[in-house]
Amino acid sequence: MKVLKFGGSSVGTPESILNVKNIVEATARPAVVVVSALGGVTDQLIAASCMAAAGDSAYSESVDSLMERHHKMVNAVVEPRRRPQLLENLDHLLTDLRSILHGVFLIQDLTPKTADAIVAYGERLSSLITAALLDNACHVDSLDVVCTRVQNSKTLVDFDLTNRRIVEQFGKHPGLFVCGGFIAKDAETGRITNLGRGGSDYTASIIAAALNAEALEIWTDVDGFMTADPRVIPTAYTIPQLSYNEAMELCNFGAKVVYPPTIYPVCTKNIPIYVKNTFHPSHAGSVISSDMSLTANGESTFTAPICGISSVNRTSVVTVSGPTMVGVIGVNRRIFACLAQNGISVFMVVQTSSETSTSLCITPEDGQKACKVLDAEFAVEIEDGAMNKAQLEEGLATVAVVGENMKRTPGIAGKLFSVLGRNGISVSAIGQGSFEMNISFVIQQEMLSKALNVLHNSFFLSEYQDVNVFVCGTGNVGGSLLQQIAAQRERLMKERRLRINLVGVSGRSHSVYHPEGINAAHYEEAMQNGEPGGINHMVERIVEMNSFNSVFVDCTASENVARQYETLLSHNVSIVAANKAAASSDFGRYKLLKDTARERGVKYLFETNVGAGLPIINTINDLTGSGDKVLRIEAVVSGTLNFVFNALSADIPLSKAVRMAQEQGYSEPDPRVDLSGKDVIRKLTILARESGYRVNMEDIEAHLFIPNSLFEGSLEEFWEKLPGLDAEFEARRQRLETEGKCLRFVATWADGKGEVGLREIDQTHPFYHLEGSNNIISLTTSRYHDYPMLIKGYGAGAEVTAAGVFADIMRCANF
Repeated sequence: MKVLKFGGSSVGTPESILNVKNIVEATARPAVVVVSALGGVTDQLIAASCMAAAGDSAYSESVDSLMERHHKMVNAVVEPRRRPQLLENLDHLLTDLRSILHGVFLIQDLTPKTADAIVAYGERLSSLITAALLDNACHVDSLDVVCTRVQNSKTLVDFDLTNRRIVEQFGKHPGLFVCGGFIAKDAETGRITNLGRGGSDYTASIIAAALNAEALEIWTDVDGFMTADPRVIPTAYTIPQLSYNEAMELCNFGAKVVYPPTIYPVCTKNIPIYVKNTFHPSHAGSVISSDMSLTANGESTFTAPICGISSVNRTSVVTVSGPTMVGVIGVNRRIFACLAQNGISVFMVVQTSSETSTSLCITPEDGQKACKVLDAEFAVEIEDGAMNKAQLEEGLATVAVVGENMKRTPGIAGKLFSVLGRNGISVSAIGQGSFEMNISFVIQQEMLSKALNVLHNSFFLSEYQDVNVFVCGTGNVGGSLLQQIAAQRERLMKERRLRINLVGVSGRSHSVYHPEGINAAHYEEAMQNGEPGGINHMVERIVEMNSFNSVFVDCTASENVARQYETLLSHNVSIVAANKAAASSDFGRYKLLKDTARERGVKYLFETNVGAGLPIINTINDLTGSGDKVLRIEAVVSGTLNFVFNALSADIPLSKAVRMAQEQGYSEPDPRVDLSGKDVIRKLTILARESGYRVNMEDIEAHLFIPNSLFEGSLEEFWEKLPGLDAEFEARRQRLETEGKCLRFVATWADGKGEVGLREIDQTHPFYHLEGSNNIISLTTSRYHDYPMLIKGYGAGAEVTAAGVFADIMRCANF
């Protein structure tokens, strides 16, 4: 015996109800089919009731619409020979419905009894159509089977009487039965009642339990229980199997797949529930059972520490507090008794261990009322100052992370709150039972989407780990980076399950933003059709989008962009900077950025500030982080100047070498920026700071090889004056050539002091053989004392710099 339940969407159209026919015909007998009203009919009946109660004669048009819809359904799907009797039965019910509504219209009063009778017509009509559609099906009126009683003002199922009637109706002979869900009848008065919205699931579960069915199948319009709401998280996927407890937790916290009371009757009989899609019947769906090795299609079991994330999108928190609550017996009893008497339901409770406060999570509609009745309950204590007035916090949402395996996996809660903290999501209240199966917490409603996405991503419920990237600057470095992202994205997804989502790109004039991602190969076209550019607009959009696991990438050299770092870090956006402006700025600002990143749990990385893609800063961080101390730094870190001095020869004087550096893109458009040594001073400042020294750029002593007069005036004047130095440098070059030496512009940090300047290097020095625009750095530390550590390689160029930036993005993703 199987019990199959089909929801409103499954029987809502001729096409869908024919799918139901195919599914049922493929099911072995005996079987019971439970159906909801045609999709939207229950809402239409409620609306008609309200119109009639308000004296609006349009209720009659609503009945006409219902009649037309059901007639069309019959004519579309039921065999001609069965139609006349079926249409007569439907019309009889619809005539009764019209009469009831007319009575409501005349007296303009809608009692609960009448309202229940009206909404019952949806299932009464749909079950007749479904029974006529199916061959050899016997229609059973649920009003003759499911019985209820009123207890403490609540309508509850009378299981003893209902179970006896189910066995009498369905257990006599094997076959196919069809009945309506949701509806019931009071065992004492005979008045029509119901099991609440979603009650058709409950009806099917009650029947399955009473008949000791082998399975309960819930056919709906989704593929089963999802790891999260797919409308919020596009990467959510079907959970193959859940325990009864997991399903109940998810249902109670917002997952609308199954009506929560459905699970209990079949759970007590250990009957599995299969949740499947009427419109995609070949999909395995989800199975709910006590046997976690059981799946719908024999696939491997679900072993992730959590099985799903659910949420209550609208939450209010009422807090009762006061010093006299400590150790006083009965305070919580008064709180909950007061709320129960006033019909206010609490779905989560949080109490401090000091007993000074109790916070209650309720629906926003009950917030003000709860405060009012609680203040009345504790009026004497409030007047005496022993307790505070109830406090109401609105605009919240509740998230539940659910999974049986959490109780066998240490560190889940720690990881959960660490991930939330890194993404700037503050938690207002936390609830966790001793079963360790559900961790629930309250956050600001505006953070709900971000929280769901980051948790789904972090707990490996997503197929990929996502990092959302905003790129500022599309020049040489930025353009190369975007090309590399486009080229590497698929490989990273395949080999490392990492997905780089380019969600924003901005230049000076144009920008483009899209939370679902921008094709990095076509960003230029997207920018032209996008939004205004500029850093101010970009920061506004980043804050507005509030993306999880977000990284801001600065591929500019702009001070204005660097000034925005603190704002971005304070919004829990990691920063990867090729821009040296911030890391070499005033030490106080540098430290503030580092501290803010640390406090916010995000990254501020700038490996490419020195040596382009060479692993210099990370190496220093690894050394100092492991307890080593940097004693001395010697470095050639200007690719431009190294190119210039390597190019000097009898045929290439200084002026020509500088011109070549500019033409080949090694120098800035104005080479004086490089010749001034400021860039090297910036880099030495950054290296010293990362080595643990407090230093500003002004503290570095500069020994320049170009007279100050050449830095004054226009660029044209500079080019005119520069050849005047050729003879001097040629003479020096010839002398050094005979001595077996060469020129290098070296940055040095030793004994707590720094300097940059031109040095003569002999052939025994590791800097002598430095070719082209390469960089080299020598680190003397407590451990690497006699034999300093050397790092050498390409230190300039858009591609290697972009590669270094890409590596920093990867570090953020793996954080």
